[in-house]
Amino acid sequence: MSRTIIDVYVLQTVPPSNLNRDDTGSPKTAIYGGVRRARVSSQAWKRAVRVAFADLLDRSQLGERTKRVGESLAERIKELDPSLSREAVSALATDVFTAAGLAKAEKKKGEPKDAESGYLLFLSRRQLDNLAAAALEASRAGTKLDKATFKALADTDHSVDIAMFGRMVADLPDINVDAACQVAHAISVHAADTEFDYFTAVDDRKEAVDEAGAGMIGTIEFNSSTLYRYATVDVNALHRTLGDATATRRAVEAFLTAFVRSMPTGKQNTFAHRTLPDAVLVRMRDTQPINLVGAFETPVRETDTAGRIKLAAAALAQHTAAVENAYGERPTASWVTQVGEQTAVLADLGKAVTFGELVNGVGEQVAVALGQPA
Repeated sequence: MSRTIIDVYVLQTVPPSNLNRDDTGSPKTAIYGGVRRARVSSQAWKRAVRVAFADLLDRSQLGERTKRVGESLAERIKELDPSLSREAVSALATDVFTAAGLAKAEKKKGEPKDAESGYLLFLSRRQLDNLAAAALEASRAGTKLDKATFKALADTDHSVDIAMFGRMVADLPDINVDAACQVAHAISVHAADTEFDYFTAVDDRKEAVDEAGAGMIGTIEFNSSTLYRYATVDVNALHRTLGDATATRRAVEAFLTAFVRSMPTGKQNTFAHRTLPDAVLVRMRDTQPINLVGAFETPVRETDTAGRIKLAAAALAQHTAAVENAYGERPTASWVTQVGEQTAVLADLGKAVTFGELVNGVGEQVAVALGQPA
């Protein structure tokens, strides 16, 4: 089976906003091409994608990432056998994770405490269900779940989000999962400055007693930008982890929908920054992923006749052709969803379709690549 890579390129304009903050509350930035750019971290957008998955995939196809692993497993054991006491299910769940070396048994005031891992542990909901059933079965047989059984159960029935974004367990590397998807930090195609919004809030009761002055004052930092976003999915790696062609196709379609339509929620109530992309370009390749961020190494500078979106679309179209011609890269398929005349130049790079048609078209090609009927 030849390699199948899906590259996703997005141009998206956001208004004044603070999508992703650093430790001081400022919008994240990066220096690229010698100028400071607005930036949204890959982690922030992957989180937005995982949240969006909840509306696109069945709950059983998703995972749970938490340090409170004992509590999560205890709930499932209790569902399987409601007759067990809270202390009994907590002890059973603790035994599972201590046997695997992922948690330590602790007691608080003489009572058992739900096991916690030392770091966020990512397990699929089906894996947790399987572990609960196995723990209960072992308990009824008078034994305990051992490490080998834990590893076997935690390394099958992977969820879509684990398959996409991977899992690293330092204390049990045998159950690590390589990510099939990579997401770049989104950066603005132009230089971006951080601005400050000085605000005041009125105390309603002060007004009633005729007192002057604001009840509160403060500042919020923000910027606005046209972002270049990029992600890539290794379909073959995804298929190896999920083990099923139909599940792989659905996972790819869910990822495309979630990645394009999602948005980090930082300061969303303050700025109402939710937009949809100006353009989406998806190219299927049989060689390797190609990030085309070089199109914006020279920052876009708007003119009297062309704004940032139009210039960014032209730069992306030109750079795509230049890179692919220089290296003899020929995508096996390509689709474009673009809005209005500002991004019309990108329509020449692939089949111009609505976004729904794009998702379905990619899904069909994934099915064909995996030997399934479209």
